[in-house]
Amino acid sequence: MTILVTGARGAVARHLTALLRERGAEVREASSAPAPGLPGRVVCDLNDPSTFAPALKGVTSVFLYATAAHAGAFAREAAEAGVEHIVLLSSASVLNPEAETNPLAASHLNVERALVAGPVRTTLLRPGSFSSNALAWSWAVKSGQPVSLPYPGAHNDPIHEADVAAAALAVLTSDGGHGDAHTLTGPRSVTFAEQLDILAAVTGRPVEIRRVSREQWKAEMAEYLDAGFADALLDYWSSTDGTPVEINDTVERLTGRAARDFETWAREHAADFLPAG
Repeated sequence: MTILVTGARGAVARHLTALLRERGAEVREASSAPAPGLPGRVVCDLNDPSTFAPALKGVTSVFLYATAAHAGAFAREAAEAGVEHIVLLSSASVLNPEAETNPLAASHLNVERALVAGPVRTTLLRPGSFSSNALAWSWAVKSGQPVSLPYPGAHNDPIHEADVAAAALAVLTSDGGHGDAHTLTGPRSVTFAEQLDILAAVTGRPVEIRRVSREQWKAEMAEYLDAGFADALLDYWSSTDGTPVEINDTVERLTGRAARDFETWAREHAADFLPAG
């Protein structure tokens, strides 16, 4: 049994690869540009269908990152290669009633549809907010600058990337769960302000918030975020401002252990929020 893990340089894929190898599984790591000198890594550029067949040869199962452009072609090549199961890292954003027109959700939704319509059994993993999204604040926290937030009271459901990997391991290595969709959340609904308080506690450094307007935040993020994506994020944060988001126990149900909280992630990543030296 050979498992192809795409997006091998990503945090979830790295955790998953380690877990699979602990289980003794045969893992083939794939990315669009594997680093030279790393054995076992192959090229699988999800934007280049010509790379699919070589990467899939002899593969039984696939952990797949969601890239919409050629999802249908990937599903066909996977079936041709004899792949039995695809586990897709999608997003809870697809559950949005307006997912088809929402820039954050549409690409994930299109991949889901292409794979589910294909001949290979597909399991969908739909995490909400990643704990690692907090890394967007790291520069400000390191430098002692306030963190600009339009909605400090917006709630989210931060999930540790290791828990997403553990859920992927569970469905890749069990006989059940094929073809299901699993929405994954962290163990608690927390606000951005609460997350910053946690980061202040684990780093021992004060963290201030600068309340900004939507337009001010968009202007600050213009170099990094397309305007459509920025508006979609702002609309979502506005909808959860002061309103806890729904939490579930899917991680525990799949893995047998409770999901890690944001405090755990923050302690593990405290160095990312501290000045060098």
